[in-house]
Amino acid sequence: MNEPAIFKLDEQFVSDIRNIIITARTTAIRSVDFERVKMYWKLGERIMLEEQGGKERAEYGTKLLQHLADNMEAEFGSGFSYRQLAFCRQFYNTYRNMNALRSQFNWYQYRLLIQISDNDKREYYELETANNNWTGRELERQINSGLYERLLLSNDKKSVLEVARKERQPESPTEIIKDPMVLEFLGLKPDAAYYEKDLERALITNLQAFLLELGNGFSFVARQKRILLEDDEFFADLVFYNRLLRCFVIIELKTHKITHEDIGQLQMYVNYYDRNEKAPDENPTIGILLCADKNDLLVKYTLPENNNTILASKYQLYLPTEKQLAEQLRIELQEFDQ
Repeated sequence: MNEPAIFKLDEQFVSDIRNIIITARTTAIRSVDFERVKMYWKLGERIMLEEQGGKERAEYGTKLLQHLADNMEAEFGSGFSYRQLAFCRQFYNTYRNMNALRSQFNWYQYRLLIQISDNDKREYYELETANNNWTGRELERQINSGLYERLLLSNDKKSVLEVARKERQPESPTEIIKDPMVLEFLGLKPDAAYYEKDLERALITNLQAFLLELGNGFSFVARQKRILLEDDEFFADLVFYNRLLRCFVIIELKTHKITHEDIGQLQMYVNYYDRNEKAPDENPTIGILLCADKNDLLVKYTLPENNNTILASKYQLYLPTEKQLAEQLRIELQEFDQ
């Protein structure tokens, strides 16, 4: 008696079915999340109408929210606490047009955004969240790392917003690459002694977080890329490609203050990529020295005056404070004026 033929599902068919289910579930979750966003907006609108119809005093608003929270929490739970209702009011005050709300954003993301008082800064994070599909946690990390302020250290506000609005593509590496880079996600102690290979290993282990820190358009290409020049072997630490700048990006890791030898080594890697890997229609390769400390004058005088492909960026293993970023911006402006 012949054995029955084993029925085998087509792999593409199974993949298509899985994608339909996953997409439907994701859409359903987003739909529920956005309904919650609209509910909080409507609560904020109604609270504001009630306040405006009452006494024009801050104490009235405080008492109104507290009594309302007492009523709503008893019936609907902690999602309607005094703090949450205050956020609703702030949400409505910040986004007066409900039709302009983004359906892909959840309440957690909007709560983060409404706590940014600067309109340009809030617009930047809103646009970049939409452009890059940041989760709430990713948005929170970018805000806490001072992404906007760090970009302003080497760019003017107008150009930063133009790129975020997609009014133009970035034209210079400094419009994307940050200095300093914040690597708090590695979990390394700032005072610990470690080698370049340890830092590299940590970055590869946390590649998704590192790509978030690198920013728009980066994709990973290679680690310890072998470069053979006659009988001499060299290894470039990390190689990426940036689709916005349309070029390779080579990152060399240095756990010490950079030297002119470090710059020369990276320049050689960049030259190699330009002459052997770069396609004719691609832009020149960019090299980044990611270092524990740097000397901007050393970089300036080691490289030609028209250099725009070799950059030095200092890394730090902790999240910066607003005060630290403000002080860094002040120093950068002083150096620029000189």
